[in-house]
Amino acid sequence: MTDSLQMRALIVDVANGPLRLVSIPRPVPGPGQVLVRIKASGVNPLDGKIRSGQAAHARQPLPAVLGMDLAGTIDTLGEGVSGWLPGDEVYAMATGIGGAQGSLAQFAVVDARLLAHKPGNLSMRETAGLPLVLITAWEGLVDRARVRAGQKVLIHGGAGGVGHVAVQIARAFGAEVFATGSAGQQAIIESFGATFIDYRKSSVEDYVAEHTGGEGFDIVYDTVGGETLDASFKAARVYEGHVVSCLGWGQHSLAPLSFRAATYSGVFTLLPLLTGKGGEHHGQILRDAAKLIEAGKLKPLLDPRQFTLQTAEAAHELLAGGAAQGRLVIEI
Repeated sequence: MTDSLQMRALIVDVANGPLRLVSIPRPVPGPGQVLVRIKASGVNPLDGKIRSGQAAHARQPLPAVLGMDLAGTIDTLGEGVSGWLPGDEVYAMATGIGGAQGSLAQFAVVDARLLAHKPGNLSMRETAGLPLVLITAWEGLVDRARVRAGQKVLIHGGAGGVGHVAVQIARAFGAEVFATGSAGQQAIIESFGATFIDYRKSSVEDYVAEHTGGEGFDIVYDTVGGETLDASFKAARVYEGHVVSCLGWGQHSLAPLSFRAATYSGVFTLLPLLTGKGGEHHGQILRDAAKLIEAGKLKPLLDPRQFTLQTAEAAHELLAGGAAQGRLVIEI
């Protein structure tokens, strides 16, 4: 047992260093914050980039406790916090960025605006696999592209973290959804209700012709980046097409998009954690998404393997090696 003022946490001291299990002081919530007793922590590719020292945009200096996604219960309320009670079950993307302690710990202090009630039909483990990918997918499809019934939506990387959630959100809003992936991902993509496109066998011109009669897709969400974003510009519908990307960081020619008189939006999910602005909206996204989850319209794809703080290193190895079979979650 640890002292009541201490907690267990995993710390990375230096770039590419091991996850070290230590006892550190339990944080105390300040004004507008709550202390969350963490039950589960989602693992994201960005955690690995921070750990390797390759994520300057996350502004998370080492040594650090990693982890952005969490599910747990409220332990203590900070000054001025209303609408929450100790014991409330919550989830959020709220930690591990901009110098804040991450969620690979027994407790974390969280900005109350970022929180939402945990969906009642999911476990803590299932819920912890959702926040970052859910917010990223929602910001692109709902906030930027205004997805609606009757549209044809193409999701690049439909079996990935953001992709499999984007497929479900688009379908929940009434769109007809298509998703690219490799042959081995066809069953996963189709299980979420999308029409599968094998990007290795079909050219952009081929699948635009087959599925849209050459008109292009109303919305194209790129979750892969690089050449896939370039392909997205060629797949957008003339005049009304909207391309969204959460990985639009390279050098790209906008000519194919401009010649279609189509539009582009970028998604950078970390902004509220880095700037302190927009946290209320992230909380609202999670609340709105919880309604879809509880209605049976959205579910996470989780890797069946389970991990704890003591075995978290194995989860990070799976992620780094590209061997995860869904979202990875560490139970605290």
